Amino acid sequence: MANDAFIQFRVTPEVKTILRALAEREQITESALVRQLVEVMLRTQIKQGGPKLEELERVSRDARLYVRLEPEDRLLLASRATSRGIRSATYVALLVRAHLRGVTPVPKEEMQALKRSIAELSAVGRNLNQIARALNQGKAAAPGRDDLKAMLKVAEGLRDHFKAVLKANEQSWEQGHVETSH
Repeated sequence: MANDAFIQFRVTPEVKTILRALAEREQITESALVRQLVEVMLRTQIKQGGPKLEELERVSRDARLYVRLEPEDRLLLASRATSRGIRSATYVALLVRAHLRGVTPVPKEEMQALKRSIAELSAVGRNLNQIARALNQGKAAAPGRDDLKAMLKVAEGLRDHFKAVLKANEQSWEQGHVETSH
């Protein structure tokens, strides 16, 4: 059996003293004594019809992973997460997912901003279609060349901006830093 799981909890000073005395009497460590106590309890529960191991091994979305970081790395993590407007744990989860799945994450807030911008751009497109329809039916005067150039410039500007935002996002995850100027 691999010893790769870790359980940690707090007890009163009195319980700690009793555990220490019992462990010394058995000539084992306090940790070994607690492990034995837990194993006895689990075997008893399983014999009494407790849950089967395979039922308990289902991975929960809320499963936690603990990572130790150097203080300097913790500061860098906090800085980068803050620059994205997300919590440090969310930033780390996005990094791990990006690495494991080979995807470039777009944090929820950034994705929502892009979707709102795309919705606005769609509204502009619908308005242009209405103008074109009215022109084709002879119900409106044609926009001038300068008006069309201005609309085209806006559309190209938005397209280029979206591309730049997505490229900067991708590069920030690859290089480990965030450009906050977009």
